[in-house]
Amino acid sequence: MRQRALGLVDRWTGTRTFIIASALVFLVLVFAGAIGALPAILAFLALAGIAVLRGTLTGETKVVTRAPMAEPVSAAAILGAGAGQAILNQLPDPVVVLDGTGRVILTNRAANALIGEAALGKHVATVLRIAPLMTALQGVSRGGEGVAVEYSVPVPVERHYNAIIRPIEIEAPGTGPAGDPLRRRKGSPVLLLLRDITEMRRVEAMRVDFIANASHELKTPLASLSGFIETLKGHAKDDPEAQARFLDIMADQAGRMRRLIEGLLSLSRIELREHMRPVNVVDLHGVVNDVVDGLTPLAEKSGVEIAVSAPEGLPSVRGDRDELVQVVQNLVDNALRYGRSGKRIEIALAPDSRAGKPAVRLSVRDFGPGIAREDLPRLTERFYRVEATAGRVSGGTGLGLAIVKHIVNRHEGTLAIDSELGVGSVFTVTLPAIA
Repeated sequence: MRQRALGLVDRWTGTRTFIIASALVFLVLVFAGAIGALPAILAFLALAGIAVLRGTLTGETKVVTRAPMAEPVSAAAILGAGAGQAILNQLPDPVVVLDGTGRVILTNRAANALIGEAALGKHVATVLRIAPLMTALQGVSRGGEGVAVEYSVPVPVERHYNAIIRPIEIEAPGTGPAGDPLRRRKGSPVLLLLRDITEMRRVEAMRVDFIANASHELKTPLASLSGFIETLKGHAKDDPEAQARFLDIMADQAGRMRRLIEGLLSLSRIELREHMRPVNVVDLHGVVNDVVDGLTPLAEKSGVEIAVSAPEGLPSVRGDRDELVQVVQNLVDNALRYGRSGKRIEIALAPDSRAGKPAVRLSVRDFGPGIAREDLPRLTERFYRVEATAGRVSGGTGLGLAIVKHIVNRHEGTLAIDSELGVGSVFTVTLPAIA
């Protein structure tokens, strides 16, 4: 409709020019005496009528088509129909599209979970504050070639990403071909694809750590087993009393090796999934009761009393029940191994808050010999023992608290350790609660 109106205006402009020119010609002829006034007026009216009629019916004046003005590239221009957004939302990897100024103009559902739904319209530097990534994005937006950048985010749980950055070259009306470098230098949209490679990096680290830890920790029990076997094959082969004693020691060493391998495998599995948040609803009070029921025979054998206290209406937590069972079991088992001299273990559950959000606090207290202050920061390290000899005699592997730390990290919780020599130790785990 607008184009038709422009055509009518242009036709009228051409006809008007012809009429004015004709009038000037007849005026000149009349003043020059070449024609009379009346014939001149009649001839002018005839020509003017013919010009108006012809311009209206035949459209002798060409319609001028005006080129549309260039507009900023929008999400609609990139995706086309609404099906494009639906397809992007099905991709498991975050996808972000930036305009020439670096502002976010398009995201998919996976990206919203990473940078938030409010990122649209914001500059990418305010939602992804990664220096190497910003440098690469600036280079591509200024006309550079596509690049891939690998970076890591250390908090709250270390994650690794591979960022693929590519310019989006769109052939718009009135511009050159899509591959024209001049168009790219003016600021083309940029596609940012983020691939989470955390699991791949963790698998690589797990393989290296497992080999290093297993080879180091298994060296001593393997040497002991080899020595006892040689002894039994040598001068003790006819000594039944020595055989019985050596076989008991060998059974203890084999059991220690089994527990060590199981602990390493368990720790590796937990580290592999540490960046994945659990989604199940767990009653922490029920978990504690189940663990205590299982360890009561061992506690009675050691002459230790286990007391549990929890208020009514304790909120549930979001987590992996098997892993939370492992947390409680490792803490209580440590209290039985190293704090049995106190003859009592207290397990307390209570509602708490953290950063203004509801939480549940679990504390395991023993009344044993306690731990020196200088040893507390290292208790969650692999294979760290305050007294290595005592740890081996009690059957510990030095992996229990390391496993607890990684499980708590996966559940977005905190682990605190407090101890005093001669008084006992308190291990406190705080987990986010379901409001």
